[in-house]
This record gives sequence, C-alpha cells and structure tokens, in this order.
Amino acid sequence: MNRLLDIVAQVISVVFYPLFVPTYGVALYCYATHTLVNPLPPIWMGIAIIGTLLFTCILPLSAIAVMMRRGDISDFQIDNSKERTMPYIYSAFGFGCWSYLMIHILEAPEYIGFICVGATVAIALVAIINHWWKISAHLTGFGGLFGGVMVFCIGINAIPTWGTLGLWIGISLSIVYARLRLHAHTPEQVAAGWLVGVSCTTIPYCIHALV
Repeated sequence: MNRLLDIVAQVISVVFYPLFVPTYGVALYCYATHTLVNPLPPIWMGIAIIGTLLFTCILPLSAIAVMMRRGDISDFQIDNSKERTMPYIYSAFGFGCWSYLMIHILEAPEYIGFICVGATVAIALVAIINHWWKISAHLTGFGGLFGGVMVFCIGINAIPTWGTLGLWIGISLSIVYARLRLHAHTPEQVAAGWLVGVSCTTIPYCIHALV
C-alpha cells in the first residue's frame, strides 16, 4: 500500500511539475474564452499555447537537461535546494519572454497580462527565497494557476461555482499531499508556496481594478 501511495505521489508531482502549469493555464484560458466569451482565432490560440510551452517549459527544461548531463543537478525534480538557483534563473528568463509574447505580441486582455507578470514575479521570488528556505515551487505554480482562474473569472465578470472552487482546492490539496508524502517539503513550505503563487497572480490585478 505504501508503495502504491508513493507512486501516486510521484505521478501527481510529475503531472503538476511547475514548468507544465503555465501551458495548462493558457490552454484552459483559450478553451474557456473560446466557449464562454467569444471565439478566438485558431492561429492566436496555437501561438499562445505553443509559445507558452516553448518559453515556460521547453526552454527551462532544456537548461535543466544540460545541467543534469554536466552533473550540476542530480535529478529532474531538483529536490536539493542548493541546486535550484540556476534552473530558477533560466525559468524566470523564459517566463519573462512568455509575458512579452502574451502582452505585446498577442495583445492578450489586460488581466491575462497581470497573470503572466505575476507568475514571472512568483518564480523570481521563489528563486530568492530558496537561498534561505526550500519553498515549494510545485505549490507556487499551482497556486498561481488557481489565482489566475480567479482573476479570469473577475475579468469576464463571472462568479466561480462552488464546484469549480472545490475542484481547484481539491487539486491543490492533492499536490500538497504528494509533496509531503515524498518528504520534499514541510507543511510550512507547501503552504507558503501556494500563498506566494496565489498572491502574485491576484493581488496586482485586484489593486489595479480597485484603483
């Protein structure tokens, strides 16, 4: 049974690997906007999803793969906090390029721009905090996605249903379970990661909306 629980935790950790989350978010945004708000041009959706995958996933993962081959980092999940600095720097650079793509080239709605910039700030904060404390990047990433969903709802004047909130909170708790099960983080580290992610993708837009 313990072996099965470990496998489930590993699968959850891989599926919600921080560098995969932005692509999930943009794909979800394209689907929701296309079906709930107004049809989006297929070319726009294609560039948005592929560009997100390229800048926030493939680029950082390529750097991680090179660093693994050189022996600079020991594993894909980068569980050793001392090995995380350079991968975070590469990731922050990729996220910055992604923000530029979404805001200036694709001219995404303002609230999406806030989400992109917030996600970039979140990963930069994680890189800085990691020097002293191993905050959870998994929960930062999914917390950012959770916050992004809330901002999207605000942006289109929609109220999320209890079912929607329950689903996202349930997924968040499953990731918390996985990271704790694998002894990758303490409860404080996963809670802090989630709060950083949510805060970075919600607070700036909410302040802007109020002003």
